[in-house]
Amino acid sequence: MTSISTSRRGAPNSAVHSADAAVLDSAHTGDIVGAFGRIRRDGDGVASRRWQRLRTLMVISGPGLIVMVGDNDAGGVATYAQAGQNYGMTLLWTLALLIPVLYVNQEMVLRLGAVVRVGHARLIFERFGKFWGAFSVGDLLILNALTIVTEFIGVSMALGFLGCPKAVAIPAAAVLLFAVVAGGSFRRWEQMMFLLIAVNVVIIPMALLVHPTFSGTVGGLVPRFPGGLDSTVLLLIVAIVGTTIAPWQLFFQQSNVVDKRITARWIPYARADLVLGIVVVIVGATALMAVTAFGLAGTSDVGHFSDAGAVATSLTNHFGSTVGILFAVVLLDASLIGANAIGLATTYAVGDAMGKRHSLHWKISEAPLFYGGYAALLAISAAVAFSPDYLLGLVTQGVQALAGILLPSATVFLVLLCNDHAVLGPWVNTLRQNIIAWTTVWCLVLLSLALTVTTFFPRLSTAAIEIGLVAGAAIGMMGGAAVLITGRRRSGRRDAEAISQSLGGGLDPGEVDEINDAKLLSRAERRAIRQQDRAQWCTPNLTDLARPAMSPAHRLGLFTLRAYLVVAVVLVVVKVVQAGIG
Repeated sequence: MTSISTSRRGAPNSAVHSADAAVLDSAHTGDIVGAFGRIRRDGDGVASRRWQRLRTLMVISGPGLIVMVGDNDAGGVATYAQAGQNYGMTLLWTLALLIPVLYVNQEMVLRLGAVVRVGHARLIFERFGKFWGAFSVGDLLILNALTIVTEFIGVSMALGFLGCPKAVAIPAAAVLLFAVVAGGSFRRWEQMMFLLIAVNVVIIPMALLVHPTFSGTVGGLVPRFPGGLDSTVLLLIVAIVGTTIAPWQLFFQQSNVVDKRITARWIPYARADLVLGIVVVIVGATALMAVTAFGLAGTSDVGHFSDAGAVATSLTNHFGSTVGILFAVVLLDASLIGANAIGLATTYAVGDAMGKRHSLHWKISEAPLFYGGYAALLAISAAVAFSPDYLLGLVTQGVQALAGILLPSATVFLVLLCNDHAVLGPWVNTLRQNIIAWTTVWCLVLLSLALTVTTFFPRLSTAAIEIGLVAGAAIGMMGGAAVLITGRRRSGRRDAEAISQSLGGGLDPGEVDEINDAKLLSRAERRAIRQQDRAQWCTPNLTDLARPAMSPAHRLGLFTLRAYLVVAVVLVVVKVVQAGIG
């Protein structure tokens, strides 16, 4: 895979900056451009005053906030509404548990993007080869296309509730979505996205209008399985996980960080942007769950969720047209934001994989594949959205669960990349980050295993399922403890090698081990060494790096995970079809 050398108007025409050695698209170098201004590449004008730091944060903000708000898309609105309508606030605890997972997963991709300066898809291709790259991007293409179909379904339901026919709503939305992207200006695109995000504020008055109670809401933070742990509840939990932490988010945020030209020195601001986005998405998801939990409590609609359009109608019947209209507006807004971000995640990945221009800084004539692919994806998804309602219902039910099932595979590659010293150098994961990341993977695998078992054995008791989950957790803890011990040893040795280098090198392995065993470094000194190394690190051209050697155990593990996920996907499809028929 070769880099694109064609220069971009306004981008440096001189030799590639050493920090940009791995950059694939020349439009990804230059000043940071955002909805609220510009920051020079060299950081001139950025001072230490509070208001100047705030201005810098405003310019840097975007990738984290957009990816998180895009997380509450049409499928998310439907999933949270379903949880509230069928089970009240009893599944709120799932959102609370997902907060650290959201941060760790998305922080890893923003760090990859800012340090390496290429998209997620290209990293997988370069570091794991075409086979695994094709699998990852193939999964993404299929899942994203289906997800965008659900966004158009959301548009149709929202505008249909407001009186606009489907034949007008879907084509108009497709044209609008393309127009937002195709302006050839990253700044204008981000401004439009922020405008759509601002509409989300109506979630708060909508939730307040149904009179939620504090005790009823907080009570949902206590983990429990309403009605017992069966395949129906598990499918919904997997769907909540899948809509809150979807694979497309990994690809979108990393590529968007690269496209915005955020580099390693701005990572603290990018992390703040991510935290802001997480707050917005969790508050929004909680409010959506509360709207149906409290708004439909005590009615005949409890336990009978069908789709988001029916929710708007039910809320109108029980609380008046204002609540119903606000819900429709939220659904429409969520659908547009989600379709935009998911479509870009797809075309970013295709550009990465094919080595073609893939930046919002280019005009249509300068990046025809990027914009043409986006237009084709919208057109195909919009056409599928005109399918019969029963098929669309199955797609809507299944796509979020499929995202949850496929997430472990995406997260595995993410964690492996974030431990690749050749790519990230001193920016690799800390031990704490690895613990949370691998715990996430294992929990997702356990959830999908439980879903598989309950699909095969629907009469299995709740106690048996819980015993299985506890046993799986115990296995994970033992494996994690072994990794923890090994990780501490490796971390200490890396610090010892850093001391060796500071002394001019020349120490043999035995002497390095003595330094390691002597515990000469305090925590502050270790942090100082890491910061110094990070300030000096530049990722080399990826094509110049040898691919990491994959042990037989790692290879077997990846193939086993892939084979299992194929089976799990088939079972999810079966379960969704059964639910649709039933």
